[in-house]
Amino acid sequence: MDWLARGFHGEMHYMASHGLKRARPAELVPGTVRVITARMDYLPASVPEGWQAIEWARLKQPAQATVSAYARGRDYHKVLRNRLQKLADRIAEAVGPFGHRVFTDSAPVLEVELASRSGLGWRGKHTLLLSREGGSTFFLGEIYVDLALPLTEPETAHCGSCSACITACPTQAIVGERLVDARRCISYLTIEHAGPIPLALRPLMGNRIYGCDDCQLACPWNKFAQRARVADFDVRPALDGPSLVQLWQWDEPTFLRLTEGSPIRRIGWARWQRNIAVAMGNALAAGVDASPALREALQRWQAAPPEMGADLPLVAEHVAWALAQDGPRAPLSPR
Repeated sequence: MDWLARGFHGEMHYMASHGLKRARPAELVPGTVRVITARMDYLPASVPEGWQAIEWARLKQPAQATVSAYARGRDYHKVLRNRLQKLADRIAEAVGPFGHRVFTDSAPVLEVELASRSGLGWRGKHTLLLSREGGSTFFLGEIYVDLALPLTEPETAHCGSCSACITACPTQAIVGERLVDARRCISYLTIEHAGPIPLALRPLMGNRIYGCDDCQLACPWNKFAQRARVADFDVRPALDGPSLVQLWQWDEPTFLRLTEGSPIRRIGWARWQRNIAVAMGNALAAGVDASPALREALQRWQAAPPEMGADLPLVAEHVAWALAQDGPRAPLSPR
């Protein structure tokens, strides 16, 4: 409630709309007496050891696009929800019919708090759940049940004096231990925020066009990150190391086709282009080798913008900003 009162939720009005139901499961689902929590690892099986170094290297290539690791495969909502329902069905086979409801990031549920109280891990200083066996690269889900199951013990915290996640945040959105101002968070800005991205934060976003993993990349516990056991989270070819120019060239039908079944689709094509435009501006400011192609692509869009209806001004503003960041031209070589 204090976090909400301080406005740290930004435009995520749904965070406040259900009041204390988040903290009172029986008010959300009458009859609930226990919550079963579960985790599902999402790093693709193909990701090698030392994956953090690979991700850091990608962030240092301004003309390349960086999409948060969790979003490179299938939408986790459907995958995890289906698995949780199968688990609930198995429980019913063992104990008979029982009252239950399955959730995964889909209702007013304090997922990390429930998971830490049930022993899956502890809340890290970046607010994500951390596990000694799996780092933080996993999704959480819950089954609210009316069975008085035996309780499991909560996990104690193991961050110690480490503050790597706080230091690593590009926009300094982690304003205190276990306290994030979402309005500064790149994940919020690229996914949840619908309007123009604040001018002061655009240069700090680098080439991150959907989400941000920096606090997880910096966390020492992610050396224990586990690989996904299902193919659903395998990286889609279209998101396997794409350049900004490649993604900018997608029209709306292409965006909808290539993000079908992906969590990316819900932000829509206009926000997708807004985010890429910011990254292209940052690449131009860095004076990368790809600057001519980036500049030409933005200028071509500006000269003949696509049909976007009410979203056109939003993208046009970010395209104009990106072109205004154009870095100094490389000197001509003597002939």
